[in-house]
Amino acid sequence: MSWTDQRIEALRKFWQQGFSASQIAKKLGGVTRNAVIGKAHRLGLTGRSSSLKKQERIVTTESVPTYYQQIIDSTDKDGSGKPCMWPVGDPKQSDFHFCGEQAELGKPYCTKHCAVAYNRKSETAA
Repeated sequence: MSWTDQRIEALRKFWQQGFSASQIAKKLGGVTRNAVIGKAHRLGLTGRSSSLKKQERIVTTESVPTYYQQIIDSTDKDGSGKPCMWPVGDPKQSDFHFCGEQAELGKPYCTKHCAVAYNRKSETAA
């Protein structure tokens, strides 16, 4: 693949429009992401338009997998209680879930799972 004037112009256009190097490589065809990055660097295409900042992704509960929905549903309404994040089962299976018990303050796990996750040096050295 050679960088013709048309391909360079297309690269410049896509770059300024905010497309990623991977997206540009796909659009151009026959070129890798790294080749696009290298050519953009050689052309001095470092800056992008400030209006092209990445938009924050809005996640609705409809798009959340069921095992994460359990966490959302089990958090206390006042926000004080956090559920235990200990994974139970295989994430690829439909019965996968998190423990969901009340997590210890400042920890991601409940008392039972903290005992498993956090070993003291004196316990492991013996």
